Amino acid sequence: MLDQQASQPVLIIFARDPVPGQVKTRLIPSLGAEGACTLHLKLLRRTIDTAMQCPDIVVELWTDAKTPSAELRGVIAGHALRLRRQKGADLGQRMHHAIRDALDRSGSVVLIGSDCPDWRVEDLVQAFDQLQGNDVVLAPATDGGYVLIGCRRLAIALFSGIPWGSEQVLATTRNRLRSLEWRWHELPAHPDIDCEPDLKLVPELLE
Repeated sequence: MLDQQASQPVLIIFARDPVPGQVKTRLIPSLGAEGACTLHLKLLRRTIDTAMQCPDIVVELWTDAKTPSAELRGVIAGHALRLRRQKGADLGQRMHHAIRDALDRSGSVVLIGSDCPDWRVEDLVQAFDQLQGNDVVLAPATDGGYVLIGCRRLAIALFSGIPWGSEQVLATTRNRLRSLEWRWHELPAHPDIDCEPDLKLVPELLE
């Protein structure tokens, strides 16, 4: 059983521990610290629920917490997913470490965050399907970043010196892929919920 799991594709969900005042900070002026944290939890729960419906993959939740909070334990209760801790000084280092770790155990890895409100099982399955003929798969974000990256192989250049949080993340990543002469596929773009204007996309989560 362990050998079978090790050979299965791995889906990594990146998320911060839901601590008020430390998550969704750009939404605190609109929602308050507690409201922003509640939205973070709802988005995370939705992401996990969708991921767990994907067939024949191992789902891992990577967080920044040494000890998961009670709120996080509540979200993952009842789900057979692995909980791991992010390591690295910045987002790029943390993503590189997690994907490298998973590629040591699997031939294909997809990493997503918890900010995209409209993931479907079909989207995540397609990402793994595209890795059968490509080195990397990306799902652009509507703000110039990306909400998904999948890899069959890995290079630090994809994660080092990237202007995280800017509109240049996707463009810079494309340039790095061209320099590596790797094949990649891009899925349709998705929104992510980061700033006040994004809240109009998720009215049902603000009730």
